This record gives sequence, structure tokens and C-alpha cells, in this order.
Amino acid sequence: MQLNDPRLFRQLAYVGGKWTAGSQGSDEPVLDPANGEVIGHCTLLEPEQITDAVTAAEEAFAGWRSMTVNERAHCLHEWYRLLHEHKEDLAQLMTLEQGKPLGDARGEVDYGASFIQWFAEEARRAYGTTIPSHIPNAALGTIKEPVGVSVMFTPWNFPLAMITRKAGAALAAGCPVVVKPANETPFTALALAELAERAGIPAGIFNVVTGEPATVSEILCNDTRVRSISLTGSTRVGKLLLRQSASSVKRTSLELGGNAPFIVCDDVDIDEAAAHAVAAKFQTAGQDCLAANRIFVHRRIYDRFLERFAVHMKALKVGSGMMEVDIGPLIHKRAVDTANELVEDALEKGGRLIAGDQSMAPGANFFMPTLMADVTSSMRIFREENFAPVAGVCLFDDDDEVIRAANDTEYGLAAYVYSNDVRRIWKMMRGLDYGMVSVNTMKMTGAPIPFGGVKQSGLGREGGHAGLEEYLDTKYYCLGNMPSYSGS
Repeated sequence: MQLNDPRLFRQLAYVGGKWTAGSQGSDEPVLDPANGEVIGHCTLLEPEQITDAVTAAEEAFAGWRSMTVNERAHCLHEWYRLLHEHKEDLAQLMTLEQGKPLGDARGEVDYGASFIQWFAEEARRAYGTTIPSHIPNAALGTIKEPVGVSVMFTPWNFPLAMITRKAGAALAAGCPVVVKPANETPFTALALAELAERAGIPAGIFNVVTGEPATVSEILCNDTRVRSISLTGSTRVGKLLLRQSASSVKRTSLELGGNAPFIVCDDVDIDEAAAHAVAAKFQTAGQDCLAANRIFVHRRIYDRFLERFAVHMKALKVGSGMMEVDIGPLIHKRAVDTANELVEDALEKGGRLIAGDQSMAPGANFFMPTLMADVTSSMRIFREENFAPVAGVCLFDDDDEVIRAANDTEYGLAAYVYSNDVRRIWKMMRGLDYGMVSVNTMKMTGAPIPFGGVKQSGLGREGGHAGLEEYLDTKYYCLGNMPSYSGS
């Protein structure tokens, strides 16, 4: 590993401003998914050390919340600047531990940094209200206060941006944070901690704990000093954290699984829609909660769409993220096995394999982009969150039919609609039971937008002003015994 700043490569947890090893010296290897080589080790903290992180955060809370919003914003702006200054090193770390192409990793640094910049400014707009009083001689209103110690469980597919989207909001609101990154991708999180320290964020305000996931979650969710839990992860894990947090009634923000429909109507440019569908499906090698899982295409253009989709898909280059490629490896061999199972299940139930030759895969953790046609609701590729580069295309005849089919899932994160008919667009936008609907574009995210889903895709929102509100409590006040005004 050749970093411009070797100090960004940290293999210890960051607790209360100190780099901390597990007390028993235990760790586990972190592998480059492109070749299986060990790139470093993730230390495994003991239970008392995880509790120490909460203690450090709680003790630092009073000082951080008492700072002016301008002082907190200054720290965040400096953190933002340092992310850009060390963009290349952060991207390289990300590609080594996660596998995504280096260009995508650079894009994630920019995307992740944008949340820090946004929330540094948005915190200035955490306004309270004045309430016209119904009580004689009283003044009524509200103020916003930070919820307190906030814990963040972040995933391996976006190891930088999912931290900054959460932590940027929490820190701006005045909350200290404890981040638990995925054990597959700890080094990006630890590099963020190094840069946070350089940015002047006080000790105890930004902590990164690494350890055995079940142990860490149980300890943090049961600690009554933790007031807020945020997770980006699977619906299964989200339900587990909800149960663990119920006894202390914590604030929860959950960005969970997705099963995004991509609806292609018969009034669009077929080649353009196919190109966008390929981009929406294969982003992050399909390991993305926004990936187009179920592609619904109108019967009139079905065959031509499949043809153009296959052309664009076959143009994608697969290989190590350190090379000029479009798709890197999957995170581990289990993900490859699951992808194979999805394809086999679809074939057994009548699906057609249009393209996808796995003999061309450049390594054990790679899965070549695959196109399945004639997908139906009986197939796993339709029912499950498809975290793989496997595209499933379904046929539809009318708008009501496709809205029903798109909504036939426990998930409700994001949906895509491609049409040039404004009435059709409005009908689908309103009829689709999803937290986010993107029309005629596959790019929908960014710091100003309220990212989140409905149904079993989660609770709350991240990004935008709604993301700041996740870390603020509304305090109502009633100031009584105000002297009555008698006039002059």
C-alpha cells in the first residue's frame, strides 16, 4: 500500500481521542476482495473498551454542545477540507478493502465530504418557533437541542459516505458519536477518525469502535447513555437493533434494504433507457440499496430493450478496482455463491439467461454482469434484495399492472420511472409505495435530499434538513407570570 500520508492507515480503534487495541490483542484480517490478500488487521475491542467509547462521548458532550454553531461548523469545514486534501489516499484505502473501482471511490470521497459541508451550514438553521399564546401573560415556543450520544452502524458497500452522512448531521447538531464500521472495511472509517482529530474535533466527540458485531451492537443498544441509534444495513439487522434498543426507547434511524423497481414505459428512447438501466443496476457491482433490482419493461418495446441492455452491459469492464474498470469484485465469496443461486433459481422457474458468462470472471470473488429475462414474482431475484450484478427484466402491459407489481415487496426505498408522458409520470410517482422516486434519471442522491424509505426499508431520513432533525429534540417552553402590558 503506497499512501501519500501513511498515517492514514490505522489498524486500531479510536476511543476518546486515543488509538486503542483490543485488551487481549485480538484482531482479524481484512482482505482485498480482488485477490484475497491480507491488507491489514482489524482490532477486536473487549466489552469494557466499547463501553469506554460511550463514556468518552458522554463526558465530551457538554463541551461540544455548548460551543457556538460557528465553532462546530469551523471544525466540520476543516474536516471537509482534509477529506479533499487526502482524496487519493482515502480512495485507495476504500478500493483495497471494499473492491470498488478507484474512480468510484474518488466519487464517494466527494459525495461523502458533501454531507460534512452541508450539515456544517444547515446547523445554522436549526430554528425553534414562537407559538402565539393561549395562556394569559405567558410566552410559548420551542428550541432545538441535541439528542445526546449517538451510535452509528455503517456498511461495507459505502464505507466513507455512510459515516459522513450520519456523523456530519450528528456533529453539527451538537451530538458526540460512536461509529461501528463493518469489519470488512474498517480502514476508511479509521482514516476519517485521523482526519477528524487533525480538524480539531475534540477527543470523545468522534469515536470508532471495531469488534465482533453481535457483541458491539448488544452493548451499545443496551447502554442507557446512548440516546440515538442509526443503521445502514439489512432489514434483518435493523429489526434486531430495534429489539435491542426497545428497552431504553432510543431514537432510531434505519436505512435498510431495497428492492428498487425500474419501470420503462413504451414512450421512451429505448437505447437511452437501457443505458440508464445498466448504470442503475450495476452501480457498486450491484451491491447497492438503490440498485435497479426489478426492471419492468412494456411489452411493445420488451425485445428491443433486452437487446440494447445486453449491448450496454457487455461493454462493462470487470476487474480489480485498481485498474480502469467499471465493476470490481463482490465483497466476498459468499456473495458470489448467492448470485449463482439467484440465477439458478430463476432458470429453474422459467427465466431466460440472455447474457452473463461466469467462465470469464477474473477471480474467485468476481461475478460477471448477468441479464435474466422473463422474471416473475415466484423467483428469488424478484422477491429478495438482489445485492449482485444480476439484472432481472419483467414484462408488463399497462400502468396499473406495473404499479401493483412494483409495490409487491416488503421494501420501499427507491423506484425509477422512465416515461415522457407527464400524466403517466404523475400517476406512477404517486402510486409507487416508495420513499424516493426518480424520473428519467438514475442519479437521485445528494446532501440536500431526504434519503430514506417506507415499509421495511427503514425509519427516518438522512440528508437534507430532515437528516439534521434526526439528532435534535424539540423542547417546548412556557414562560409564565409575564407582566401584563398596561400601556403608557
